[in-house]
Amino acid sequence: QVQLVESGGGLVQPGGSLRLSCAASGFTFSRYATSWYRQAPGKERELVASITSISSSTNYVDSVKGRFTISRDNAKNTVYLQMNTLKPEDTAVYYCNAKGRSQIGVRNDYWGQGTQVTVSS
Repeated sequence: QVQLVESGGGLVQPGGSLRLSCAASGFTFSRYATSWYRQAPGKERELVASITSISSSTNYVDSVKGRFTISRDNAKNTVYLQMNTLKPEDTAVYYCNAKGRSQIGVRNDYWGQGTQVTVSS
């Protein structure tokens, strides 16, 4: 059973911080690149941050550079998104994603259920 379970969302004031976690199970997490996406009300889903499976190189959407940090702990099958100096425009449902190949070469694209992040005073 493949699962990606997000946690850590909630309500914070502008300038505050949250740390999202995504716990993976049911597949070889270390072989998969992982990402965080978000979707705000009335807007399209966007890629926020990604981290590769091998080198752990990272990429961020311009709007979060310098504020968000994606990381992963393969021993714990977990990917994190540290979000600092949060802004109201960061309000969205945040989704964890994993892309990669199984041991037999099947390409997979897994998604979590999402966690709500609300930044408001």
